[in-house]
Amino acid sequence: MSQPTAHRATRNNARRDFYERIGGLSMAPLWESLHQLVPPQPAPKYQAAHWDYDKVRPFLMESGSLITAKEAVRRVLILENPAMRGSACITPSLYAGLQLILPGEVAPSHRHTQSALRFIVEGEGAYTAVDGERTIMREGDFVITPTWTWHDHGNDSRQPMVWLDGLDIPLVAMFNAGFAESGESDEQAITAPEGTSDARYASGLLPVDWKPARQTSPIFNYPYARTREALAGLAKAGPPDPCHGYKLRYVNPASGGAPIATMGTFMQLLPKGFRTAPYRCTDGTVFSVVEGTGESVIGERTFRWKKRDHFVVPSWANVEHRADGDAVLFSFSDRPVQEKLDLWREDRGGK
Repeated sequence: MSQPTAHRATRNNARRDFYERIGGLSMAPLWESLHQLVPPQPAPKYQAAHWDYDKVRPFLMESGSLITAKEAVRRVLILENPAMRGSACITPSLYAGLQLILPGEVAPSHRHTQSALRFIVEGEGAYTAVDGERTIMREGDFVITPTWTWHDHGNDSRQPMVWLDGLDIPLVAMFNAGFAESGESDEQAITAPEGTSDARYASGLLPVDWKPARQTSPIFNYPYARTREALAGLAKAGPPDPCHGYKLRYVNPASGGAPIATMGTFMQLLPKGFRTAPYRCTDGTVFSVVEGTGESVIGERTFRWKKRDHFVVPSWANVEHRADGDAVLFSFSDRPVQEKLDLWREDRGGK
């Protein structure tokens, strides 16, 4: 063994011995993991994925014959990222699943510190109740369940109802701040007429003496008819954004911020034949296709999508959307949290 080689071997042995000795004190050398802890750019350990609704729906309906909504508490099939098996996560910070309620069923009342969104995928006429007020849900509606609010769901229609559940479960788990309680009865007492929150807060005006009790929006149903009208108006007002087409974000009317403190929600219109410029951002994003057909190129993979399909774009992955005809995409991400912490970043085609 040459002298330099012998010197390196002695040095490496000394280091290993040192690491073992400090390990006994629950310590470790930063220099051995610095590049993994502070990477030059995001290197997500999860991947792009796509869920074809035509393939998913039969399993959803089959689950309805296996367990009741009451027995399950929430009959949901989790959209689990293929690179994170067993985690119940679609991204490291977000949970997503498809919930089924059959005619005549009630998903019993409970509350939890995790905030939730519902995006209605299929059906019309079921309701969700939040802190004493019900709202009827229709396809494309965006409904919120703020943290620690009583909520139950029921289906008085004659058809199955399916919606996308999005929750901040992983974020709450990271803080070890999870609490939950079951209601005393399956359906909570209704204390406000349907449409109360819409009448009070959804017209661009607020009751003169009203003060927000929490960071979440006082509106808990953002109807798709109103959202679609806003997108159509935006399309008439000027050219599409190169990276997004015509894209709007849902807002809390009391603050101008996100309706849910931990999750941002968006709706975008891609005109017929439109192809977005390459785009990437640090918030991994979950998409639900509301209208139309097209495809998304995520990194080196291409996913064809149609109405009611779902897909996820990882953090800092390049994405391009292409629409066959007019297409509408709903999406949600953890962008509000990243923005609050001054972490959020985007790259618009390298600019």
